[in-house]
Amino acid sequence: MSVGDGVMKRIACIGECMIELFEDAASGSGTMRRTWGGDTLNSAVYLARELAGTDAKVHYVTVLGDDPYSTEMLAGWAAEGIDTDLTERLPGTLPGLYMIRVDERGERDFLYWRDRAAARQLFITGKSERTLAELAGFDWLYFSGITLAILSIEGRAKLMTLCQAVRGRGGQVVFDSNFRPRLWPDREEARAAIGLAWRQASVALPTFEDEAALFGDEDAAATVARLRNGGCGEIIVKRGAQPCIVALGQGITEIEANPVSTVIDSTAAGDSFNAAYIAARVAGQSPGEAAKAGHVLASRVIAHRGAIIRT
Repeated sequence: MSVGDGVMKRIACIGECMIELFEDAASGSGTMRRTWGGDTLNSAVYLARELAGTDAKVHYVTVLGDDPYSTEMLAGWAAEGIDTDLTERLPGTLPGLYMIRVDERGERDFLYWRDRAAARQLFITGKSERTLAELAGFDWLYFSGITLAILSIEGRAKLMTLCQAVRGRGGQVVFDSNFRPRLWPDREEARAAIGLAWRQASVALPTFEDEAALFGDEDAAATVARLRNGGCGEIIVKRGAQPCIVALGQGITEIEANPVSTVIDSTAAGDSFNAAYIAARVAGQSPGEAAKAGHVLASRVIAHRGAIIRT
C-alpha cells in the first residue's frame, strides 16, 4: 500500500527508551512486571504499527548500552518493524529505568533512574556526525521535550541544526514539548530549549497542560497564538478528554475525543495520539482526519496497562 508517490518515506523518532517497571496489581504482592518504553519510542512503536505494509519506514534514533536489556530492546523494536540502524551502542553503559505507579483513576506517576543513561550521549559520540548527516535526508523528524532534557547542550544544538536542514529541504519537523519539570535543572533552561524547538517545528503537537505549566498559557488559544507567532503553521493542542484544537493558518477547529468508560492507565496517551496523527499525515490525510485517528488510538491505549499494548 502506498502512502503517497510510491517513494519510500523515512521517519525518525529521536529520544530515549528505558527499562519500564510497573506493579502487577492483580498479584497483590508487589510483583513488578518489566518491559521497556519512553515517549518517542512509544510513538515509534505505534507509528510503525499504523504504517505497516506501506512505503514508509520508521527509524528509532538513540544510544543504548552493551548490556542484555539493551539487546532485548533492539530485538523488540525490530520485531515491531522499527529500523534500528541509527541506534548506537556504547560499551560499558546502561539504559535508564523508570517505574510507573497508577492511582485508582488511572493517572500515573513516574519514578526515574536515568542520570547516567547511555541515551544522554546522543549526538555527541564519535559516530554522531555520520548519524546527523544521514538524518538530514529524512522526510520526517519527531522528538520531544524529554529528548531535549536528556541531551547535552552540544547535543541540543546539533539537533536544532538538523531540524533547520530538514525543514530547509522541505521535510517535516514534529515536536511535542512533553514538559517534565524533574528532568530540567530549572524552568528558565526548559523554556529556552523548548521555545527554540517550537520555532524549528513545522508540526506542533503540544498538550495544553504542559504549555500552561511552562509558558503560563491561560487557554489553548494562547498556546496556538504563541506557536503561530513562532512560525508553526500546523498546530494540534491536545486537551485530554476534551476536544483537541486543530489550527491551520488562521483557522481553528475542534475535534472531539473518543469517550472512554474506564481509564486503566493514561501512560502513552499523548504518545499514541502523536503516532496516529503523524501516520495519517504521512498517508496524505488532512489534519482533521489525523486528529480523529489520534483520538481513536489514544482511547484504545488508555484502556490498557503500560505504555505499549502488547500484541
